[in-house]
Amino acid sequence: MNADPATPSPDAEQGASSSDAPAPEDHLVTTLHSLSLPDGSLDYTATTGTVALKEEPEGAEYGRGAAYAELFSVSYVASSSGTDSAERPVMFAFNGGPGASTVWLHLGLLGPRRVDSGDAGSPAAAPHHLLDNHETILRDADLVVVDAMTTGYSRPAPGAKTDRHHGLAADRDLIASFVIDWLTRNQRWTSPIYLAGESYGTTRASAVAARLLDRYYVAVAGIALISPVLDFGTIRFTEGNDRPYLHYLPTYAAIAHAHGKHEDRLLQDVVDEAEAFAEQEYPALLAAGLRLSPEQVQEAAARIGALIGVDPEWVERANLRIEHQAFLAELLRDQGLVTGRIDGRFTAPAGARNADTMETDPSIDQLAPSYTAAINQYLHRELDFSSDVVYEIMSGRVHPWSYKDFEGRAVEVASDLARVLRKSPHTTVLVSHGYHDAATPFHASEHVLAQLAIPREDYAERIRIEYYEAGHMMYCHEPSRLALSQHLAEFVTGQDATVAASTEDD
Repeated sequence: MNADPATPSPDAEQGASSSDAPAPEDHLVTTLHSLSLPDGSLDYTATTGTVALKEEPEGAEYGRGAAYAELFSVSYVASSSGTDSAERPVMFAFNGGPGASTVWLHLGLLGPRRVDSGDAGSPAAAPHHLLDNHETILRDADLVVVDAMTTGYSRPAPGAKTDRHHGLAADRDLIASFVIDWLTRNQRWTSPIYLAGESYGTTRASAVAARLLDRYYVAVAGIALISPVLDFGTIRFTEGNDRPYLHYLPTYAAIAHAHGKHEDRLLQDVVDEAEAFAEQEYPALLAAGLRLSPEQVQEAAARIGALIGVDPEWVERANLRIEHQAFLAELLRDQGLVTGRIDGRFTAPAGARNADTMETDPSIDQLAPSYTAAINQYLHRELDFSSDVVYEIMSGRVHPWSYKDFEGRAVEVASDLARVLRKSPHTTVLVSHGYHDAATPFHASEHVLAQLAIPREDYAERIRIEYYEAGHMMYCHEPSRLALSQHLAEFVTGQDATVAASTEDD
């Protein structure tokens, strides 16, 4: 999940536990499970709960580590099947926001159980159900889903400042510490390590991978970036920054196609045309500004309007610059509908049909209830875990989120990702884009990846980019879920499952 980054603010003062606060303890529950797959049973253990992370005190005087955070996770470990567990890959997964728990990747894509959420045009109604996930990544790697601070059941240690970890650098360090702690507790230091993040979780994954390598000399085997944002300057609509207008246009065209604005045309043809325009003609038009004649402005507005399915006069009034929430309110205005930001295939009735921007996001509104019901029922009934705090699906309590290290410049982790690839020759990257994702547009990601400070051959050989005819959470679209699951399996195993299957048939 992705939310626009908050205005940069200084980190809150780090607080120490009060002397009368109880010392945090691990609260973990282990349960045994079996998943019936077409090729046999997959037996596994699930360890659910919070662990008390400790840190050594700063300063000249040495002291024992003191607990500073209670982080919630669910760890799925497959039972032995002849393979040394120390050699089995392990994937650490997290969502983003900031403020999103990892329920989305957990129950939408990766875990052994998945929610029946429905899709655009047919969201699931109560009672909500969980299904066996025959495509779970647990078939090929053990899985650890972890919730960032103040999401899920993750909380600071008693007496600690609540907002200590609400910032890019602090959050990065916290998750990296969790990974180190988990590897030690579970004696998995020799396992290939994979990180999987979605949305701001891709920002986190890139930063965590760099932190693990820079601080602990731990090189990850791979990083899965699902609906990535690596440079916020490419997606934040700020005064004087024309980059988002360019990078969002192909996404607008794809969403317009989903709603019948490009009759008798293939989606790929529409996207290709929009990308060519965004890369070649559009930058020059925006750069020309007042030097364009009225006739040139009208011609450009007509071209843009045709590509993204809106009235050219509206484009002209917008000075050829279309902000994403304004577009989502305008596209189907004549039908009294707004389209989704997380997934532009979703629609809902507009609250105010003349509103400049969308009132709310239909895709989140229609998907979140099934995930909320499912995770709470699942944790309590199947994983036997309970807590005296609310499981925070999406929390605004993490804001303001600190980007203090980026004062005066755009927030970016592309440099972190490039440094990891330069320092670790065996690390690979899988990038997954949804064509209808108006939160993290695919063209922005394509641009950032193409500018990474790495050798050309590394870009070609170590970064795999895939596309899906869905949105930000492409796994709510069944064909996309199946495709992404296969791509993740190939990523972890290093094999092309499609080629392997055809070889066996021969």
